[in-house]
Amino acid sequence: MISFILNDRLIQTDKPAGMPLLDFIRYEQDLKGTKSGCREGDCGACTVIEGKLVNGKLQYRTIVSCLTPLGNVQGKHIVTVEGLNTEKPSPVQVALVEHNGTQCGFCTPGFVVSLTAYLMAEETGPENAIAAIDGNICRCTGYQSIKRASEDVEKLKSELTGSDSIRQFIEKKIIPDWFGNIEERLKAIPPLKKLSGEKTIIIGGGTDLMVQQPDDIRGLDITFLHDADDLKGISFQNNYCTIGAETPASEIMNSIELQRHFPKLKEYFKLISSTQIRNMGTLAGNFVNASPIGDLSIIFLALNADIYLNENEDRKRKISLKDFFLDYKKLDLHASEIIEKIVFRLPDTNTRFHFEKVGKRTHLDIASVNSAILLKTENDVITEAYLSAGGVSPVPLYLKETSAFLKGKEITAGTVVEANHIAQQEISPISDIRGSEAYKRLLLRQLIFIHFLELFPEMVLFNELIDVQT
Repeated sequence: MISFILNDRLIQTDKPAGMPLLDFIRYEQDLKGTKSGCREGDCGACTVIEGKLVNGKLQYRTIVSCLTPLGNVQGKHIVTVEGLNTEKPSPVQVALVEHNGTQCGFCTPGFVVSLTAYLMAEETGPENAIAAIDGNICRCTGYQSIKRASEDVEKLKSELTGSDSIRQFIEKKIIPDWFGNIEERLKAIPPLKKLSGEKTIIIGGGTDLMVQQPDDIRGLDITFLHDADDLKGISFQNNYCTIGAETPASEIMNSIELQRHFPKLKEYFKLISSTQIRNMGTLAGNFVNASPIGDLSIIFLALNADIYLNENEDRKRKISLKDFFLDYKKLDLHASEIIEKIVFRLPDTNTRFHFEKVGKRTHLDIASVNSAILLKTENDVITEAYLSAGGVSPVPLYLKETSAFLKGKEITAGTVVEANHIAQQEISPISDIRGSEAYKRLLLRQLIFIHFLELFPEMVLFNELIDVQT
């Protein structure tokens, strides 16, 4: 039996653990405010709030229910738009009404849920209010009315103070009174036992498998790793960072310590999916998906990361991430292994890192081409170089020859242009829906140029690059 709290009711169900939470909400519980839209995690119409106990305290965040297997909500609190109803419209609902932030209404519940979750989150500031709805799409309003509504929500958030957050939310009529005892009720629900059998499949966040195989997954026994505490978390020791395999992208993005080492970390991660997907998608999931344009794969390839594979307590091994990807969707991963953690060296004061991504949309899109670079320098000479690129090969590609070329070179426009020439020999892009082969080659050239223009603006000038190139 899967047990969780849906709005204010305890749910105990024997429905398949691989059933999408969206279907359970709409068709088993008849809560139709959670909409069935794209079923790929793009539109946000199925957004719900997920509450879970973290170190004994209740934390809330948004997820998309279309990509959440039912087994991943064991012991959690799931809140739909119906669960936010009080005697009168909530402040979020009022803001959307007053600013005409809804027309056809299909997307409106998702916006209400996302903005309410923002009020319950730690982040503040107008940019964070907007970021909270980066995974919600509206076809009608042009967004300006929704933007104005989010500004009202931010004003309300600035009035919230003190440590007893839930009490304040209830007093402000943001959420109903019954939220007050959810934390204690969740503590009484036991964890879900791992399922096993001949048809067992491993699922982390589900953001890939639930897109590719939603019907097949329904009938399988599943081992759920998303809430395995021993596979989560970020730690630092001796100038190295260790990240658990099931750590979601949002936790990496919001790590204060990682932001200290990578000042543009949030800027990079805002190019990766949306708030809801970052709350769900895991580090190992991005690697195992083996997409040639996997954003996290590209980032950690440039960080020269190692991954630790675990078959059991007696059989573990470490390999470099750049050796993990063998061919299209083929990995150096045995059937009985899982990724346990990833480890990489933190940059020092002489090391610079940069990530770029180009897609048809700036946000919430799959890359046409993405790339990352890490360079260590001494006296304007590159002593270490790691360059990666996605969308230009059957695998997330570590540009071995280009990286080797850069080592020992002075930082000049000529060096950058020659590096691009070598990179063009290493890649093998194909023409597809995301662009032609020629377009992808051009994009990689531009991204390599941008890396150096951003990292060494005082040493590499755009006009110089163009002059040398031509």
